[in-house]
Amino acid sequence: MGELFAGGRDSYWIQHHNGVSRSTSGMDAWRELSVPPSSFGFAVAAHPQDPDRAWFVPAVKDEFRYPVDQKLVVTRTRDGGESFEVVSDGLPTEPSWDLVYRHGLDIDSAGERLAMGSTTGGLWVSEDEGASWRALPARLPPIYAVRFA
Repeated sequence: MGELFAGGRDSYWIQHHNGVSRSTSGMDAWRELSVPPSSFGFAVAAHPQDPDRAWFVPAVKDEFRYPVDQKLVVTRTRDGGESFEVVSDGLPTEPSWDLVYRHGLDIDSAGERLAMGSTTGGLWVSEDEGASWRALPARLPPIYAVRFA
């Protein structure tokens, strides 16, 4: 089962083995979304004040579990899932095996900074709402969760 992330009153986002969905009815009804380059993945972060904004980290389905085309990217929507932007600025340009688990992506309470950690010990921070990313200069052990205090 995936994680539910509130994006505002009565608004929820979920990403799991069956894809990405959004509810704007307090979870009474869900709309399935097609997210490029893949709706499969684990990590989703919802903006704390704007229910129409969310970030996802896509991956290849169950049997492989690595980034699509071995390219780590973040996909974001700013219009409630009507459109998506794939962001890779500052993320690895070489083939990547970085998988981001459910709790490996977080957004701060202001909705400006995001942090993302991977199963291969990569840690990235974005200070511009996910438009660009900066890697910390060291590889860590596998990262299962990141959180802003």
